[in-house]
Amino acid sequence: MARIAEIFASNVFSDAVMKERLPKETYRQVQRTIQTGKRLDDEAARIVANAMKDWAIEKGCTHFTHWFQPMTGVTAEKHDSFISPVDQGHVIMEFSGKELVRGEPDASSFPSGGLRATFEARGYTAWDPTSYAFIKENVLCIPTAFCSYGGEALDKKTPLLRSVDALNREGLRLVKLFGMDDVKRIITTVGPEQEYFLVDKEVFNQREDLIYTGRTLFGAKPPKGQELDDHYFGIIKPRVQAFMNDLNEELWKLGVLAKTEHNEVAPAQHELAPIFTNGNLAADHNQLTMETMQRIASRHGMVCLLHEKPFAGVNGSGKHNNWSMGTDTGVNLLEPGETPAQNALFLLCLCAVIQAVDDYQDMLRISVASAGNDHRLGANEAPPAIISMFLGTELAEILDSIEAGTAYVGKEREQLKIGVHALPRFPKDTTDRNRTSPFAFTGNKFEFRAPGSSASISGVNVVLNTAVAESLRQYADALEGSEDFENDLQNLIRRVIREHKRIIFNGNGYDESWLEEAEKRGLLNLRTTPEALPYYIADKNVELFTSHRVYTRTEMEARYEIHLEHYCKVLNIEALTMIDMSRRFILPAVSRYIHELTDTALAVQSLTTSATCAFEQEQVAEMSGLLSDAFRKTKNLDAALFGARNVHGGSQALADYYRDSVLEAMKELRISVDQLETMTPSDVWPFPSYGDLLFSVK
Repeated sequence: MARIAEIFASNVFSDAVMKERLPKETYRQVQRTIQTGKRLDDEAARIVANAMKDWAIEKGCTHFTHWFQPMTGVTAEKHDSFISPVDQGHVIMEFSGKELVRGEPDASSFPSGGLRATFEARGYTAWDPTSYAFIKENVLCIPTAFCSYGGEALDKKTPLLRSVDALNREGLRLVKLFGMDDVKRIITTVGPEQEYFLVDKEVFNQREDLIYTGRTLFGAKPPKGQELDDHYFGIIKPRVQAFMNDLNEELWKLGVLAKTEHNEVAPAQHELAPIFTNGNLAADHNQLTMETMQRIASRHGMVCLLHEKPFAGVNGSGKHNNWSMGTDTGVNLLEPGETPAQNALFLLCLCAVIQAVDDYQDMLRISVASAGNDHRLGANEAPPAIISMFLGTELAEILDSIEAGTAYVGKEREQLKIGVHALPRFPKDTTDRNRTSPFAFTGNKFEFRAPGSSASISGVNVVLNTAVAESLRQYADALEGSEDFENDLQNLIRRVIREHKRIIFNGNGYDESWLEEAEKRGLLNLRTTPEALPYYIADKNVELFTSHRVYTRTEMEARYEIHLEHYCKVLNIEALTMIDMSRRFILPAVSRYIHELTDTALAVQSLTTSATCAFEQEQVAEMSGLLSDAFRKTKNLDAALFGARNVHGGSQALADYYRDSVLEAMKELRISVDQLETMTPSDVWPFPSYGDLLFSVK
């Protein structure tokens, strides 16, 4: 225990380190910058940079980097040394305030969605002082935002910071109406649970599809998968435990609050969950967690798979985004209070989330849309593509009573008057946790279960923060200057419940009947990424983000193009990989085996007229048919890919084509190849099987 306390955040230029190493006035300036966003003056930046450099060098660093999060889905960094030449061939170690505050990496090869021409190379990184600098692999990493020469956001952090400001701005207006004048800031807290697979590196390296795409494009189901539920919460294998121990230590050094670890449902699947922290830091920490998982796994001779669906037939991996909002004074705005006024604010904030999820269900769906996550959503292992909310029976009944203006039949039988009566006391776990709901209330937070395991949580939280900020803006507009606050508050909450209760569903989200019920309620069922993405640039969504200064219209149009382009590129790479695996490995291997069987049958027949060779004859006939099918379907997939060149109508038309033609051709080819795998000896089949992969880590 003492060791954990000693190493925790030891590689972070944390508040404690700054307080120790910075002059008092400079430290106060940094804190003011963090709390208010006010720019740090040049002299203070110089002092911070020098202290940061000295601290990093003491810990063995020779280089620094502006660590940023472009629209690639992974982080980016360009390393510069602290070395600066002086007279007579000597060098000194320098790091200026200007180098701390701003960098200038080449931005030409990062996705921009048409925001810039290819020949326009300049991009800027700007220090984010709200996220602490840290040391990774002996490099000082400075979390930064990334923008174009014209100031447009080219990353995931900038919109997240803007959305945090939007929620703070509107949330402060609301809490002031409830007499909370001591509150200076509204903050979001996030705790992203991270699921992942571990496979042996040697086995991984024999799978071309895993290397190129992160998922298996072929693979027959093994005799045993997750049917017995014996892996879930089971004893952790020594090799995996050693990985987890090292992972925890590295994450703790980086200040990541890694808390819970366990086996997940599928063989070789595991989960890590952190303690909640503020939304911006949580996003940075989750990116660090994924990077560190992959690095530590390699040390242990394993590979960490973060794809949403690396294996067909077993559960895929998600990332549950646990989200809440509160005040800088420690009040969780999504937790029932002890007084009528506290409960009134809780109900209003609860309504704000309900309205946000209903009004912007399309944007929440888009925030988790990807080619990888399309394989997972709605597959009876993850929430459906329909966005709905679970509140639990008792809280839902309380809202029904408020809407109807009737007595709540619980511990309290009198009519609830908001702001006058306290809510009936009920435990946080009043209802069993609903794992089929995409968006579930879990006592004092919401758990959004739909994000995929490889995604940055920034996109999800940009939507949540901004949509809730819009609800809060509307409520503040309605209540500021009210002459009868309690009555207007009561009517406001009642109206919101009445207009948005369709989004509340406490049943089984996996049940087929929910699809029909959701359609009757007018809820969207956007099954695929190309189906969802057009909503991104719908007028109401553009109005939401532009009015709260989170995105400009140009930035939204660019991101729409980036998402479409990424979807097409992923499917193109997967299709090319399937064709390569089929033509160069699978078809030749099966052909050789059929030839061997044929030779055996002929040899047996030549030896004696009485001998039979039914096995060889039937195998040859059946496998020859499947081989012909696989050959034909490989050609069909190749033709479908070629057909993409002739698609007109822009990125949306191309994405639709990839989904309808290329992806369908991929599915057809896989059916024939997977059947062939079940009939081919393991020493002949050119790739490790699902059994080899899922049970490779002993």
